[in-house]
Order: sequence, then structure tokens, then C-alpha cells
Amino acid sequence: MQLTVYFFLGCGIFLASGYNSFSKSMEAIGKKQYQVQHGSCSYTFLLPETDNCRSSSYVSNAVQRDAPLDYDDSVQRLQLLENIMENNTQWLMKVLNQTTRLELQLLEHSLSTNKLERQISDQTNEITKLQEKNSFLEKRVLEMEDKHTLQLKSIKDEKDQLQVLVDKQNSIIEELEKQLVTATVNNSVLQKQQHDLMETVHNLLTMISTPNSKNNFIAKEEQISFKDCAEAFKSGLTTSGIYTLTVPNTAQEKKAYCDMETGGGGWTVIQRREDGSVDFHRTWKEYKMGFGDPAGEYWLGNEFVSQLTNQKRYVLKIQLKDWEGNEAYSLYDQFSLANEELKYRIYLKGLTGTAGKISSISQPGNDFSTKDADNDKCICKCSQMLTGGWWFDACGPSNLNGMYYPLRQNNNKFNGIKWYYWKGSGYSLKATTMMIRPADF
Repeated sequence: MQLTVYFFLGCGIFLASGYNSFSKSMEAIGKKQYQVQHGSCSYTFLLPETDNCRSSSYVSNAVQRDAPLDYDDSVQRLQLLENIMENNTQWLMKVLNQTTRLELQLLEHSLSTNKLERQISDQTNEITKLQEKNSFLEKRVLEMEDKHTLQLKSIKDEKDQLQVLVDKQNSIIEELEKQLVTATVNNSVLQKQQHDLMETVHNLLTMISTPNSKNNFIAKEEQISFKDCAEAFKSGLTTSGIYTLTVPNTAQEKKAYCDMETGGGGWTVIQRREDGSVDFHRTWKEYKMGFGDPAGEYWLGNEFVSQLTNQKRYVLKIQLKDWEGNEAYSLYDQFSLANEELKYRIYLKGLTGTAGKISSISQPGNDFSTKDADNDKCICKCSQMLTGGWWFDACGPSNLNGMYYPLRQNNNKFNGIKWYYWKGSGYSLKATTMMIRPADF
């Protein structure tokens, strides 16, 4: 920065100015200039022209020739001029000091301006970086949105494919169920024919045999009736066979097979499977009243067992045989069936035995279900799927009234004669016996 100060000196007159226009005007009138450099500032002095001063001197001399020389006046004038010069010099120093201060202020202002410019530049750079980062993030968000859109589309396509597959499987299952029902009906017909044939053979054998034995009570109208097999055993009849039992609180009679040998005897057999000769896929009424042949496969009847087990405390023993010649049993210390209003619900306590430490009949007690009375806890109707009547729960770990499968056809059968905690869920057993007797026997 350059500040120019003009001083016009001449003929006892002193002028100063800080404007460039003044210098131009002085140059226009032919004034002489004297320039002094001080730091970053320069100072220009305008000197008087000698001719003008000389003219004035001549005038003065002319006057002096006409007037007497006054030395004292000249001294005073000179002294006045010196004082004026000193005052102007002091004023000039003040101007120089003021100029220096202005220079410092301008320098500070310049530094502040530079600092502010740097700060603005830094902030501009930060904003640029943030904008670049924001652009990058926006790009990433768009990429992620596109990726998620593709993933959602892929998941939707997979869901649609799975739905199609499920629909196909449902159709296949429905077709298999129809085929199973047809096969069951055919099997039932064959079993009935086999049963009729076995019954005919049995009757022929009965007619041929000699009915003189003391303990032979097969098909004789005059035989004695008992409440249960334990009562017959205590009366002295200790041979296993078919006995006539009286339904509690009625005059009705039931044929039942009494096991007088197992575990001390006195067992009333309520269920037996041994050869598949009897169809166990029966109705509610048939399971209520009982069906089959006490000399072979049969179901004693839920109503009779319910009334019998509600007279006193009974125990239940279940004997099992597999196709490899192994045997096992489950013994429940307390057993009873509720009445028909309560769906012949089963109650069991106190399990012991070799057919599993856990009961394969689900606990707590479950209602009885048949193919025409669905009382289980599954929407799939266990009795129709697994065949037979049983206390299914949600199809449960057991079903001793399932389809009878012969050797080498008894594996991987979900609807066979099952006792899970001994042979697993897909093994169909060879023979089963369910029998009861009083706990105080």
C-alpha cells in the first residue's frame, strides 16, 4: 500500500493533501515535486517556483529601496517563518504517526481478512467433503434398496414355489388318504372273512372237544357268572379261558378271556391282538359295546370297563411282543375309565415295567376317539389317519388298535400297532394284551 501526502511550500504558505487528484492538479500548473520514501509509504513535497518567489523579492527590494531597512522586522518575519515551519513539522510528524497507525490497522485488517478467508476456505472444503460423503451414502442407500428389492422378490418367488409344492403335496396326501380308505375297507372285508373262517373252525373244534373238564367254561349256557376274573379265580377256577362276567348294576352278561396264570392270575383281558383276524377300525358304538372273539382277538367294551373300574381300584398290565421274539410289559398301579359323557377318558398312575420308563399312553388322561368320533387334540383326526380307536391325545406315542402288519411288513408303518417307548414310532408289534384286576387282589 502506498499513501502519498503532498506538501506545498512557498512564499510562507504550507499545504498538505492525501489525494492523488491534488498531485495531478499541481503537475498541471507546473509545480516541482520532492518525494520522500518512509517504509511502505512515500511523501511528496510540492516546492514553490523560484521565479515567483524572485518576483516577490524584487518587489520587496523595490519597496526596500524606497523605505528604510528595518532589521528587526526581518528578524521577526524570519522567526515567524521558523515557527510556522516548526508547527508544520510537528503537524507532519503527527501525520506520519497517524499514517503508521493506519498502516498497522490496515495490516491487522489484512491479516484478519486472510484468516477469515482461510476459515471460509476450510469450511468450504469441509462442506465439499460432507457433500461428497452424502452423495456416497445416498448411492449406498440406493444400492441397498435395490438389493433388498431383489431379495424380497426372490423370497416372494420362493414362497410362491413352496405354495405350489404344498398344494401338490396336499393333493397327493388327499389321494393317498382315499387309497388308504379303500385299502382299509378291503382289508376289513378280508379280516371279516378270516374271522368268520376262524370262528367256524373254533366252533368245530369246540364240538369235537370233550366238555367234561371242571374248568372248561367255553360256550356253556349253564356256566356261573362273575363280576370279574379275579372273583372267578378266588372261587377256585384257576384255568385260563373264556368266562361269563356280569355287567355291574345290570343283568347283562359279557364273555371275557381270563388269564389265570400271568403274575398270579385273576386278570380280565380287555384287549388282545395276535394275528390280525379282527378289524379294529370300528365305530364309537362298537368300541362301547365290544367286538371280536374272546378266544382270539377282541375288545371287551368301554362301557363295561368303565363301570367295572369305577367300582374299586384296578391295575392295568399291558403285555407286548415283537417279531423278533422279545417281550415287554408296562404296569400301571391305578387305572380307570370315565363314563361315556366324559368320552371314556383314561386315568393312569404309577408306571413300572420293561416297555419304557415313560408312559406311551399320553398323560394326563385323554378322551377316547374312533373313526366316527374325533375327540383327540389334533385337527388331523388321528383315528382316521392311524386307524382304530384309542386315547390319541395329538396322535400320541401309542396305538395298540392300529393296523395289523405281518412280519417284514411291520417297519415304517405310522398306522400300525405302536408302543413308542419300547420299539419306536414306526414298528408295528406282533401281539398285545391289555388286562386288568383289582389292586387288592
